[in-house]
Amino acid sequence: MTLVVGSLAPDFTLPDQEEKSVSLADLFGKWTVLYFYPKDDTPGCTIEGVEFTARKAEFDKLGAVVYGISGDSAESHCDFIAKHGLGITLLTDKDKAMMTAYEGFRPRLLYGKSALGIVRSTVLIDPRGIVAYRWPSVKPEGHAEEVLEQLMALATPSR
Repeated sequence: MTLVVGSLAPDFTLPDQEEKSVSLADLFGKWTVLYFYPKDDTPGCTIEGVEFTARKAEFDKLGAVVYGISGDSAESHCDFIAKHGLGITLLTDKDKAMMTAYEGFRPRLLYGKSALGIVRSTVLIDPRGIVAYRWPSVKPEGHAEEVLEQLMALATPSR
């Protein structure tokens, strides 16, 4: 199955770092950024978390929520948040079912060989639960800015 812009976002319910459930249904009425990353407290993942945190007020102003998703535990997420002062919510997808549905867990090249793994990627969902934009593969540096620019283009009414 391919995740297509304009299609209904796949449903999910995942625990956050405090083990509270977050569901797609909870997010109706809000712009939602779901960014998938391989591992807490690794260099690229830290850059992404810090950059999304730095832009959080701008996302808030546009009525958007940002969630980082990995296979790490809630405890690992709490340590990651505390160590780097992150201000975003992190979700745990241990069985990778949600990441698979959003194409954040798929075959990728690793040392020249194809292997299943978490691919750094992002999906923007509109307030109706529709996939508004997706980045199938991203570089951490500057990605939060890129997402914010796309959100502003989509969420801000034309004059």
